Amino acid sequence: MSVTSRYRAAWEGFWSEAPGEVGGVFWDAGPEVTVGVHLGLFAPQLLSPELPLVDLGCGNGTQTRYLAGRFPRVVGVDLSAAALEHARRADPSGSVDFRELDATEKAGTQRLHAEVGDANVYMRGVLHQCEPDDRQPLVEGVATLLGERGRAFLVELSEAAGPVLGGLAQRPEGPPAKLEPVFRHGIAPGEVSDGAVTDYVRAAGLDLLAEGELPLITTDRHSDGSTIEVPSRWLVVGRPPLSGR
Repeated sequence: MSVTSRYRAAWEGFWSEAPGEVGGVFWDAGPEVTVGVHLGLFAPQLLSPELPLVDLGCGNGTQTRYLAGRFPRVVGVDLSAAALEHARRADPSGSVDFRELDATEKAGTQRLHAEVGDANVYMRGVLHQCEPDDRQPLVEGVATLLGERGRAFLVELSEAAGPVLGGLAQRPEGPPAKLEPVFRHGIAPGEVSDGAVTDYVRAAGLDLLAEGELPLITTDRHSDGSTIEVPSRWLVVGRPPLSGR
């Protein structure tokens, strides 16, 4: 299975219009309040920190470039060619290996795993932006990349995010400027229950090793000028020990 052509076209349209500067996209907050915070939770759970790291759904690469200074090899993958153009332009030194990949397509994740071996994975806000039929294959793609030794840090909007985003969409003055293109291109976050995320993980043969809640910091503001934060849940997942299978 691979993502629908409609969904791929929506992402291409979004990233083709997106500004090039960091912070120009709704979720493109600086690493100091995103992946930098996440690494403090992820690093203690790593079984093999020397493994390559795959940033799955890397977008324009803001978080990926930060990761490149902290892991021996970082591969940023996204299904949008337009997103990857932004990412490569922002990384003139070539610190990251950016690649186009549909992670719901089994053959693609198998090829990448065959090349780089077991990898750790960082995936922020991808599952809830998938079509329902693509969600389980996506998590199975993560499991393929992990192999036996890798671990993944997943960040997804929690159930509590629905009312927050719904309220922003229905503001009398319209949605915030950076959120409007998300809705207009038809890639508004879908509702994935907290329990469903856990079910996808377990159905892919992975264990839930740690979890918690954090706000997803955005680059847009409420009418009163305060930063928009969206409730999110983080999980660390990996293969169960061989002795437990």
